[in-house]
Amino acid sequence: MKIQKEIVLPDPGQSFRLFTPSLRNYFYWHYHPEYELVYVEAVTGIRHVGQHISSFMECDLVLIGPNVPHLNFDYGIETEYRQIVVQLKENFLGDAFHETPEFSKINRLFERASLGLSFGGKIKPVVAEKLRRMQTRPHFEQLMNLLEVFQLLATSREITELNERDTSVKLFLDDKIRMGAVYKYIHANYDKRPDVNLVAASVHLSTPAFCRYFKKQTKMTFTDFVNQYRITQAKTCLLKGQNVTEACYEVGFESLSYFNRLFRKLVGENPSSFRRRYASGGDLGRKIVQLRQQSGI
Repeated sequence: MKIQKEIVLPDPGQSFRLFTPSLRNYFYWHYHPEYELVYVEAVTGIRHVGQHISSFMECDLVLIGPNVPHLNFDYGIETEYRQIVVQLKENFLGDAFHETPEFSKINRLFERASLGLSFGGKIKPVVAEKLRRMQTRPHFEQLMNLLEVFQLLATSREITELNERDTSVKLFLDDKIRMGAVYKYIHANYDKRPDVNLVAASVHLSTPAFCRYFKKQTKMTFTDFVNQYRITQAKTCLLKGQNVTEACYEVGFESLSYFNRLFRKLVGENPSSFRRRYASGGDLGRKIVQLRQQSGI
């Protein structure tokens, strides 16, 4: 459950690694010295990069800088999903990468990656298609396509910085809180009454010390973290066909009115409109059907 250092090895004959991991049942809170570009398609999932914790809907595209701790994006996903990951060293093109003027925008993009960068809007399907096509191309064409991807990202106007400061692993190596233990406990108890005292005891801290430290490391209170986890699970319930009341009690809320208010606050719409828009064959419903028909991403 401790934070792990991933050893990244480029694919044979290449300067980077391109692969399609599937780790939905494995909690992988980790870091590595390489940059990582992640594209994932799923009904909903958890995005945990550095100190930033949120959920994503439909698809996510994130660039993560060296040694920034992050959770695997498919952790806990219970529905169909696909993802593509690219990992590469900072000097994957040698000195030419930093000394070539044409790469200046990409260099600036990489400098910002220490904050974790999320990309939105029209850029996501364009990059997704390029990553899909890369998988069957010769190595040289893959490299050219990858540079095109980074240039697209570098010139995008729809970039969100996930963290306010560099959250590289030096901030987490001495972390008394093992995030794996926290996630494991919440995953087992989110539909009941998660007890912060039990979590604090499991990581050998007093409850007040745990609460202060947890908020410092995640920018969230333990209660907020549990509620966000519950809402993420509730979205899955709604998309599986449950009605709003069933989803509310399924994930542990005791008040339907509070569930509705919190759902609207975190998702941007109330659960009934969310269910109508997605679960009844809306854009996302069609997209998931398409994903299930694909043999690979």
